[in-house]
Amino acid sequence: MYCDKSLKNYLDDLAAKLPAPGGGSAAALVAALGASLISMVVNFTLGKSRYAKYEKELKEIFSKSESLRVKFLELVDLDVMAYKSKNLRDSLNIPLMVARLSFEGMKLCPALVKKGNLNLISDVAVAAQLLESGFAAACVNVEINLKSLGEKKIAAAMRRELKSKDKMVKKIRLQTEEKVGKIIRG
Repeated sequence: MYCDKSLKNYLDDLAAKLPAPGGGSAAALVAALGASLISMVVNFTLGKSRYAKYEKELKEIFSKSESLRVKFLELVDLDVMAYKSKNLRDSLNIPLMVARLSFEGMKLCPALVKKGNLNLISDVAVAAQLLESGFAAACVNVEINLKSLGEKKIAAAMRRELKSKDKMVKKIRLQTEEKVGKIIRG
């Protein structure tokens, strides 16, 4: 699948007249980029004396961001496989997982605004933007699959969950951008 191939190969296939990869897989990739940036910021922060008092929390953030990054990459391929197999349940569950994991990734950003290496502060804002994009794109894919599923109770519960998470994702991204903006502008 794509996790072991070049980015060019993935993008060529995404742009081609192929049924997959598509939007669900792309949502997972975008979220993986956000998680990767969180890991990068932590990597450039750990070991610096200025941030030593945050080392334990930074290591926890790193562990979570790396776990998310690996899961998102798996979901890039799992979404392609679900679409190709026409498995409606997997086609619904995979973007739902991307949305849920993107939400978890977003919750890592506020701490990095305060405790991450200031030289990479803009990367924290970019990570939040990418995770929000992954979340929003995954939600669109959940919605289209809910329409096909035809189970109203399940659909209503998922919509409530995602609506609640959407408010928090937007709030965290906005707060992250505002705080990063203040730091950048001094």
